[in-house]
Amino acid sequence: MRTARWVERAALPAGFLATLVTLLGVFYYPVGTVLSESVREAGRFTLDPLLAVLTDPFYTGVAHHLFADPLGVPAGLLEWITAGFSPIAFGLFGFTAYQAALSTAASVLLGLPGAYVLARYEFRGRRTLRSLTIVPFVLPSIMVAVGFLAMFGRTGLLNDLLSVAGLGPVELTFTLQLIVLAHAFYNAPLVTRLVATAWESVDRRQVETARAMGASRLGAFRDVVLPALLPALLTASLLTFVFTFMSFPIVLALGGLDLATVEVWIYARVQALDLSEAATLATLETVLSLALTYLYLRYEARQRSASGAGQPLPRKSLAIGWDTLRSPVRLAIAGYGVVVAVVFVGPLLSLLIESVTTPDGTFTTAYYEFLLARQTSTAVGTTKPLPAIVNSLVYGAGTLLLAVPMGVVVAVVATRGGRGSRLAEALLTAPLAVSGIVVGLGLLQTFVFGTVLFGYRITAAGPVAIVFAHAAAAYPFVTRNVAPALGGLDSRFRDAARSLGASRLRALVEIELPLVATAVLAGAAFAFAISIGEFDSTVLLAEGVDSYTMPVALERYVGNRSLGPNLGPATAMGTVLLFITSLSFVAIDRLGGRWEP
Repeated sequence: MRTARWVERAALPAGFLATLVTLLGVFYYPVGTVLSESVREAGRFTLDPLLAVLTDPFYTGVAHHLFADPLGVPAGLLEWITAGFSPIAFGLFGFTAYQAALSTAASVLLGLPGAYVLARYEFRGRRTLRSLTIVPFVLPSIMVAVGFLAMFGRTGLLNDLLSVAGLGPVELTFTLQLIVLAHAFYNAPLVTRLVATAWESVDRRQVETARAMGASRLGAFRDVVLPALLPALLTASLLTFVFTFMSFPIVLALGGLDLATVEVWIYARVQALDLSEAATLATLETVLSLALTYLYLRYEARQRSASGAGQPLPRKSLAIGWDTLRSPVRLAIAGYGVVVAVVFVGPLLSLLIESVTTPDGTFTTAYYEFLLARQTSTAVGTTKPLPAIVNSLVYGAGTLLLAVPMGVVVAVVATRGGRGSRLAEALLTAPLAVSGIVVGLGLLQTFVFGTVLFGYRITAAGPVAIVFAHAAAAYPFVTRNVAPALGGLDSRFRDAARSLGASRLRALVEIELPLVATAVLAGAAFAFAISIGEFDSTVLLAEGVDSYTMPVALERYVGNRSLGPNLGPATAMGTVLLFITSLSFVAIDRLGGRWEP
């Protein structure tokens, strides 16, 4: 009896320790290895690799003077001014920040009207539309990239429609505009979701008080509503900047090396087997992303502390009969709806249409027959669709086995409170701030290439490393689902169980987890969906012919134009991936899943 109680008391600390050890092995050690590569040469500490990158104009542009000749910067600045402000280059890091800033601006412009409509208007399907803002988070980015090519490419649906009207063609392939638009597809819903939530939490009594004191409608908005929205808007903008700064598949598929960002260049360096330079770039990118994530967490904490309960603003009816056509605001909302349909529905619809039509618009099943032919091919190195599907499902199952227990343990730690719980939560959710390609590079260098530990060389095959990478990326989302649910439970349930003699573990297993089972299942569905769509680390680890997944197979089919000038095989594979991802989303929706970044 005493032994059983001891085991129960030790179970939670042991679970936390096991989670920490797993993270050390599959995340901190591989990422730490990458970071150490940038400050080590021939076994000794050195800053030479970092300085080599920082002083290279290709990487840092005009900013390289700050590291190469800091004392000469004032004279150089004066010379630049006297020369008439000649154009300057910002290098790879500057371009990455520039495209992230443009993507953030586009996401805010596209997402803010949606937040306004959801927060201030009532209409049929509003809750469903709000739930659909979660869809981009479970869609594989490489599939969305192919959808954008199918929509905006030279032989895409947009040019097909323009040709019917006698216009076009429009060439957007491999342009920065298309990358920015694809980033807006992913991040505008994030802006909408965060700002709409903040807008709905504005206390209408404060607005009414301002109006009663003589403030105009615009003045009440400026003095009461806008200050309440700014933290959410800044948080969404900062988070969007971080996401787009670390974007990889979108830029790779839509921009290639001509519009390469830091992530794409790291991938190119790995492909060229220049792992040292790739590690140095990864280190600098990780430092920048961690700094930005820290700012995001500060804003998030401020937003939480500033939020409070109140009476929400009343919503207006969106449709008011024929008067709707005489309302400029409602007509503008209708126009916004058209833009949203083109940006969000168009690429996915184009993916489906392009998979069954030839460039001249004729119905065809040739692309699906191509996939079947690839499946029956005996040629060495052929990318077959069925192994990709099986591998994705197996990796997804393996991810669940690791990510769900880890996510639940971290959620318990985060909701217990007390000294150190916030620090532990921050340390255990660090994978959110590190890009998948950095994690993949670390796993490649440590587990796949092997590492010596206590005189033994430890190696892991590509599939095992892929599951590790997927679990590291997925478990924070389990935590994001479970922690709010655990935190919202009435503590009297747990206290009553403890007063009756139940250990902390029994109270958790028999009382708390059954009450939050929906959140746990939703977190598991999220983890599975993330594993299915993960591309960044998988493309590095699945170099062999047997361990590739559906997103990797899709990327390999993008360059296959054997059936014509369009993306036929890629769109067919993308449709298969969309179907399986949709099943995951249906599971999330049925389980009442939610994710509040």
